[in-house]
Amino acid sequence: MKPENIEALLEVCDTLMLDMDGTLLDLAYDNYMWLEHIPAEYARQNDMTEDAARQRLCAIMKSLEGKLDWYCLDHWSNALNLDIAALHRDQNRRIDFLPGARKFLETVSRHNIRLLMVTNSHQHTLDIKTEVTGIVEFFDGIYTSHALGHAKEDQPFWHALKEVEDFDPAKTMFVDDNVSVLQSARDYGVKMLLQVTQPDSRRPARQNRDFIGINGVAELLG
Repeated sequence: MKPENIEALLEVCDTLMLDMDGTLLDLAYDNYMWLEHIPAEYARQNDMTEDAARQRLCAIMKSLEGKLDWYCLDHWSNALNLDIAALHRDQNRRIDFLPGARKFLETVSRHNIRLLMVTNSHQHTLDIKTEVTGIVEFFDGIYTSHALGHAKEDQPFWHALKEVEDFDPAKTMFVDDNVSVLQSARDYGVKMLLQVTQPDSRRPARQNRDFIGINGVAELLG
């Protein structure tokens, strides 16, 4: 079920959980960092072509996709011998909200609903993005996978979240762009799930079959 407007949203849930990257903030920044900027710096430091660096990094990262270390800037700084947080901060001018996402947060935060950020983002990344966008100011609670000890793709994440945030899965809506994460939330029992189908404003919308899709959270304003 996709609420047609903010009033309909408030009628069906008392807790709204939102992912950050690709749901509220434009994934174009992250894709640029990991597909272009970091491979270019890795190539420069290792005397290789950018294509070769990109292929090597993709192979290394693929083995950890969906795991906690995959999202950890400290892990990748050690693995690649690069200051990944500094590289992110150097390009922070590219960080931005997805279209309409800031207005959506401003609107929802004025209503009587518990608004939670539930993100796999590493704390360093969250800090950098908050410096630019002030995104955390809209939320009643901020929960990162690193603080809870598990990635959102894993069931222990949701059990750990329940221990610190007593939400009712039947009255909770969760919005994310990652199908694996949404599947994990569904397995835990979260009833209302929406998938953002255009997490990167520079790329076409993704095909959506398993979950109700929205182009972006702005659609929920009606």
